[in-house]
Amino acid sequence: MKVSGIFIYPIKSCQGIALTETEVLPQGFAWDREFMLVDQLGNFLTQRQYPQLATIQVKIQDNHLILSVNNQKTVILEPHFSGVEKTVQVWRDRVTAIDQGDKIAEWFQTVLNLPSETQIRLVRQSPQHIRPINKNYTNNQEKPVSFADGFPILLTATASLAELNRRLEIIYPNQSPSIPMNRFRPNLVIETEEPFMESDWQRVTINQLTFALVKPCSRCIVTTTDQLSGDRNPHNEPLKTLSTFRQIPQEGIMFGENAIPLKTGKISLGDDVNGE
Repeated sequence: MKVSGIFIYPIKSCQGIALTETEVLPQGFAWDREFMLVDQLGNFLTQRQYPQLATIQVKIQDNHLILSVNNQKTVILEPHFSGVEKTVQVWRDRVTAIDQGDKIAEWFQTVLNLPSETQIRLVRQSPQHIRPINKNYTNNQEKPVSFADGFPILLTATASLAELNRRLEIIYPNQSPSIPMNRFRPNLVIETEEPFMESDWQRVTINQLTFALVKPCSRCIVTTTDQLSGDRNPHNEPLKTLSTFRQIPQEGIMFGENAIPLKTGKISLGDDVNGE
């Protein structure tokens, strides 16, 4: 098995960036989910509320973020750790973040076509205020996580996606229903031969770095959103089909595995993978 995909999402719910290698930090891959949008109350915003976030392209150049929509309406963000501190909410967590200023907030307001009464801000995670992973999954140790939903890294596998698409093709034989991996917004994609073999792993080792697989990932409406156009699937796919064979009662519809890095370092495309 090998690493076949490495992705980061610098701004939570905006488009991802495919990489050939990445630095693995305690909180996840460098730059991943370091920024997110919040409303006037500090509540986090994602494609769940605004699927058009999927149309916002993000590039990193000289430690600046270059944002655009369809390669137009470009704005350059110079991220900073100074500025107004703001208490924000990410699921169960309340944490202090750093507001990135009026210019970028106004740009998002415009490209998302939001009314003036719906005020949003872009915030950056503060290195002085750690957001901890739920200690139920860290042996009661305090380990950091970015603005990801709950865990530093999301791992998916190619054979599992192939099995999902096989089932979709049976249900929709004349509609070319294949789902790309970007619907699941993974950080790490592993080339595998057997569907869902990753569900049996407790650990993965890549380039001498070990990752603990601590919890299957429950999926939401974001998986039904085209990650280029922002359009929702009219059949609620792939959730509808996944629910027929990947649903765990009281937990959700599962695809992918949440992972915590146990070591730091670098990984690259093509690296050998050992799952156990």
